[in-house]
Amino acid sequence: MRSISRINFKIIFHLMGLLLTVNGGFMLLAALVSFAYEDGVVKEMLLAGIVTLILGGAIMLATRDHRKEIKKREGYIIVTFGWIFMSLAGTLPYVFTGAIPSFTNAFFETMSGYTTTGATILSDIESVPNGVLFWRSITHWIGGMGIIVLAIAILPLLGIGGMQLFAAEAPGPGGDKLHPRITDTAKRLWLIYVGYTIAETLLLKIAGMSFFDAINHSLSTLSTGGFSTKNASVAHWNGQPLIQYIIIFFMFLAGTNFVLSYFAFKTKFSKIFKDEEFRLYVYAILVFTIVTSLVIYFQDDITDSSIAHPMVWGEFESAVRHGLFQVLAIVTTTGFITADYMLWTPFLTIFFFGLMFLGGSSGSTAGGVKIVRHLIMVKNGIMEFKRTLHPHAVLPVRYNNKAVQQPIVFNILGFFILYMLSFIVGVLVFSWLGLDFDTALGAAASTLGNVGPALGDLGPVSNYGNLPDLTKLWSCFLMLIGRLELFTVLILLTPFFWRNR
Repeated sequence: MRSISRINFKIIFHLMGLLLTVNGGFMLLAALVSFAYEDGVVKEMLLAGIVTLILGGAIMLATRDHRKEIKKREGYIIVTFGWIFMSLAGTLPYVFTGAIPSFTNAFFETMSGYTTTGATILSDIESVPNGVLFWRSITHWIGGMGIIVLAIAILPLLGIGGMQLFAAEAPGPGGDKLHPRITDTAKRLWLIYVGYTIAETLLLKIAGMSFFDAINHSLSTLSTGGFSTKNASVAHWNGQPLIQYIIIFFMFLAGTNFVLSYFAFKTKFSKIFKDEEFRLYVYAILVFTIVTSLVIYFQDDITDSSIAHPMVWGEFESAVRHGLFQVLAIVTTTGFITADYMLWTPFLTIFFFGLMFLGGSSGSTAGGVKIVRHLIMVKNGIMEFKRTLHPHAVLPVRYNNKAVQQPIVFNILGFFILYMLSFIVGVLVFSWLGLDFDTALGAAASTLGNVGPALGDLGPVSNYGNLPDLTKLWSCFLMLIGRLELFTVLILLTPFFWRNR
């Protein structure tokens, strides 16, 4: 194997230090929340933030003479190890406060936060100090738009271009840019992201949530994460439909390409409605909601007493609301719950399992395969039929009235094959580690798709706390590769990546 000395390791470590300092800053913000609510863990939260800041600052200082150049290989390394470093450091508030004393459990909770999966090992969330709960939600919010997008928004201060990082953070199709300069793109995306978060917080507060609950659920909703401050998740407010409708609206926005939100603010509505992925996203949600709502409404024998405030199943509005909520929660991979969907007949259990493979829109904070990939795969499949009948015709796949280049189609097909192989391997490993069939299927689909709730013993009203440590670590790996869309992480495991060419 050839030397790997040409990789610019100093810039890699320098940016690791930068990410750690950002992490430490958010920990100090969580310590401020802890102080405001007098939850008894202010010193521990401060210590976690200071340790992280010192470590990040020391790394930046030691690598200050780095060469300011980022190529593709450095980009992939920075993104992957950035998430790992952030997750390792993110365990400190849990461990120092004793909220999650086990390092493996703390790492699982942090990785679940940054990858916006929303799976948890906590069984009594409401007993956790407010500062720690806020930190837990902040990990969602940072991970939602992407740690690296946050970093490249401030990279001009260091004189570094961020295009390679953006490509690694968002390797899928649909790479529309709002501005020719990538850092300006990042800033505009964050402005929209912050604006939506503030708007949802205010609306939830007006609708009856406490300010603390409102801001935490906004952080989780816009990131399509799913961490809640209540043991029953959003089911805690089943008696307050307005709160659930507000969350439904912002889940829908979070699962939509944020570029379309930018066009909406610029009143370029024609671009929104002409977008094929957006139209399919809307139609799919409508169809899936109708199916779910009708099953709930006409199945009078459904009972759900496992959560707070059981639903009134005979009411049409209740059936539609809960059906729409759960469809959006799964499709956008947010993972909030208003009920245990495993009690909604076997048909709906399997139905929701299938939705875990759909995902939201490209350019959104949602996980999963993404709707645009499904759309192009279906179009390519139809086109293959036509090519069979007309072998000499030139029949390109078209998306938004533009021909899709063959390499992009091949990339999407390769991604889907790799995704399904990862799912199969995930199920096999979970089974080998002792999970039963239903639980292994659900765990693999949920962690790889960053959904949160799964099936079997890991259903909507359960948690991952009873899993063995090795099973939790395997879950963390699937969450990471799912959040970074497979290629970014898995390419690091190939020998040719480390060879100079």
